[in-house]
Amino acid sequence: MFNYEINNRPPLIKNINQQNKTIKPSTSFNHILQEEIENNRGLKFSKHATERLKQRDIQLKPQEIDKLNQAINTAAKKGIKETLIIMDNKAFIASVKNKTIITATTDGVLKDNVFTNIDGAVIL
Repeated sequence: MFNYEINNRPPLIKNINQQNKTIKPSTSFNHILQEEIENNRGLKFSKHATERLKQRDIQLKPQEIDKLNQAINTAAKKGIKETLIIMDNKAFIASVKNKTIITATTDGVLKDNVFTNIDGAVIL
């Protein structure tokens, strides 16, 4: 007669919690900025834009982020797809459809710059 103990069978499904994966919280500038942006009605910054913000020491206040969001909404109402947004001494290129800031610059870098692939501008 065949004698098989159930307790000797290997488990069919491994417990995911037993894999000893450790998730470290990220406190990088880009991570914190992205979290703040996502909390502000879906406005996003591309990786390139976050690098330019950091590189050019552009600090955005919550009111300025709201203005950028409003500028993108205004551009969307006009049918603009890619827009130049000029605010104070800063300029931003944004994808209106994706609600994403693509790049950012300041007035010191603006001179002699040419902006291409835009079909509208919003000046705040």
